[in-house]
Amino acid sequence: MSVEMDVQLDRQTITRFSQDCGEPDWMRALRLESLERAEALPLPKLEKISLKNWNFTRFTPFRAEAPLSSPETLPQALRDLFAAGETRNLLVQQNSSVVFRQVAEDLARQGVVFTDLATALREHGDVVRRYFGQAVKPDENKLTALHAALWSGGAFLYVPRGVDVSLPVQAVYWAADAGVGLFPHVVIVAEANSSVTYVENVVSDEPEQQAVHMGVMEIFVGPGARVRVASVRHLAAGMTDVVYRRAVVARDGRIEWILGEMGSGNTISENATVLQEDGACADTKLVTMPAASRRRASRPRWSMSAGTPSRPSWPSVMMDAATAILNGITKIEKGATKANGEQAESVLMLSDKARGDANPILLIDEDDVKAGHAASVGKLDELQLYYLMSRGISREEAERLLIHASWRRWCRRSPSPA
Repeated sequence: MSVEMDVQLDRQTITRFSQDCGEPDWMRALRLESLERAEALPLPKLEKISLKNWNFTRFTPFRAEAPLSSPETLPQALRDLFAAGETRNLLVQQNSSVVFRQVAEDLARQGVVFTDLATALREHGDVVRRYFGQAVKPDENKLTALHAALWSGGAFLYVPRGVDVSLPVQAVYWAADAGVGLFPHVVIVAEANSSVTYVENVVSDEPEQQAVHMGVMEIFVGPGARVRVASVRHLAAGMTDVVYRRAVVARDGRIEWILGEMGSGNTISENATVLQEDGACADTKLVTMPAASRRRASRPRWSMSAGTPSRPSWPSVMMDAATAILNGITKIEKGATKANGEQAESVLMLSDKARGDANPILLIDEDDVKAGHAASVGKLDELQLYYLMSRGISREEAERLLIHASWRRWCRRSPSPA
């Protein structure tokens, strides 16, 4: 059994990589089973976007890199991404290798675990097994199966009951070379009444770099816990970018998503939240800015139980001949009385050749609920542009100011300087 790639990927290659990482038998078996699924399962079906010519196989999956002694040895462009210049709780992945990681001593004394996923498998295998693949199933489609077979690096963040992590926990996932596969898998577990902020940046080096990013993030928010996630992806035009993010939120828990899709390559982005019990809530702010002739499919989803509020919104800016499809889905389950779901989508068109589709969708299986949606597609206001230009501001600068104004709510809340 093998999957056709520029570098032939077979059971022996995956088995050898798993053994080199010291993985337990159950993870090795999961990888091999997922490899078989990747050949049999179909690609995900996206509305109005064909995946026929997308690059999902032309990359080198495993490329070892030398560890770094300090984050100061990173390129300045990467160091500029650190929130408030902080590096005390930091993980850096270069291609398929985690090259730097550290956690503040006071957090370690409180039982907080922040490490790469391979190390977590060796040192906290039972906890990882309880959560890995539970929010994003390996058998959903060809891409989730391929990720489960090939994941490397990634992060494991565990916050014990009642612990408040005041400083952001940060990760940088860096596609440093052409032809690589960047496959991080992130698992975050926040126990009851804990709180944490996780900030990640996914970056690539060259403007036209050909490579593949295929990431998965699974978050489990315990009763009364608070988790804030800021995730920004700024990848080259030649990158194929796939990400599945899922959160499961227990009673009175809260998840806040602050997401920036700034990459120039072809992109599939799915962000899903399951509000599992009474009092669970989610707040999502997503901005997307595709450029050139690239295609982007974003599918935020919320599944709501009784008495749970959700208030997602996401603005998009369309340039050149880019295409973006935004399908926001709020699903209120049967029995989810008093649930409250609102969503808003906006697409700002900067080019006559661009295309933006905003499709807010409500799926409601209960009567005693509140739900609403709004969508808008349009150009910059010529009157506002004229006003700014009459004050001596160039048209280009005036456009930039109006775009920033439309993003102000997102920018104010994001802990990432990106």
